[in-house]
Amino acid sequence: MRTMKEENFTALLGFIEGYRAERGVSPSIYDIAEGTGIPKTTVTRYLAAMEERGMLRRESRRGLILGENGEEGVQVPLLGSIACGIPKLAEENIESYVRLPVALFGRGPFYLLRAWGDSMVNAGIDDGDLVLIRQQDTARSGQIVVALMGDEATLKRYYPEPLQHRIRLQPENDSMEPIYVRSCVIQGVAVKVLKELE
Repeated sequence: MRTMKEENFTALLGFIEGYRAERGVSPSIYDIAEGTGIPKTTVTRYLAAMEERGMLRRESRRGLILGENGEEGVQVPLLGSIACGIPKLAEENIESYVRLPVALFGRGPFYLLRAWGDSMVNAGIDDGDLVLIRQQDTARSGQIVVALMGDEATLKRYYPEPLQHRIRLQPENDSMEPIYVRSCVIQGVAVKVLKELE
């Protein structure tokens, strides 16, 4: 039996998770071979070994490759901090990736931001919490959004006020005033908060 290289297992799992996080579906064997430079026959052999090791599970009915221990998951990038107070310079650097189970968090183009400041405390978002954001460029009135104003981004409740020709970005802290802007770019809507309990 041919020797199997641990770095190939790592490369394959990383590619599969990244592909799923970006596209919401699992890659084909051809996609994996193209993306990793590993020949298709070798990819097939490693996928079988990974399934035996419990690193993934294939479900041919849907053509999905599922994550560790058969639990379907997505890799979500952690993009740094977002102001929950005075808007802070938007950071696009990926700090790391976090694997989240689909059963708890669903699918979609998600990213994580670390809350900074105390303007959203009444919504349960405290300084240092991780906020899961669904990437989208529209929002309904009252949703908590990542709003980009020039080079500055902030996390606030979104209230368009068309009669006044403005948008109100409302903090969730009784001691803070709303921010009024003529326009902003919605970069996503907050869907969940991950926090340390102690």
